[in-house]
Amino acid sequence: MKITLICIGKTDDKYIDTGIEKYVNRLKHYTNFSLQIIPDLKNVKNLTQELQKEKESQLIFKHISNLDLVILLDEKGKEYRSVEFAKFIEAKQIASTQSIVFVVGGPYGFHQSLYTRANQLISLSKMTFSHQMIRLFFIEQVYRAYSILKGEPYHHE
Repeated sequence: MKITLICIGKTDDKYIDTGIEKYVNRLKHYTNFSLQIIPDLKNVKNLTQELQKEKESQLIFKHISNLDLVILLDEKGKEYRSVEFAKFIEAKQIASTQSIVFVVGGPYGFHQSLYTRANQLISLSKMTFSHQMIRLFFIEQVYRAYSILKGEPYHHE
């Protein structure tokens, strides 16, 4: 199963990039994982929030196929404990899901067209995190899920 994380904008902080790289490298042992960074929009000062979300969604759609299971990381989504998220990943593997695409939106969230296309919404927390930090947190949780499924000692419960 291929897992892709699509994000808007590059990461500005080196320590976040270092953490992301660490977990992406660890994930290579478990699954086909890729991080797809879509460049920030230019001249956003001239755009309304809604128009910015629409333009970002158009860019995101270019990286999604009709066969992908699309899951938006969204504050209105379902929350999972780490073990539950591991079982979610396992269920998708058992169901022979070929590709899951998780999406982190821009600073104003998602355009309605992405909500319509999404198969599911997942929330990592009721708290709000920066769009850069959430990448690291999410990738670490994917790694944690696989370590749980393999019975490795990374996760303590």
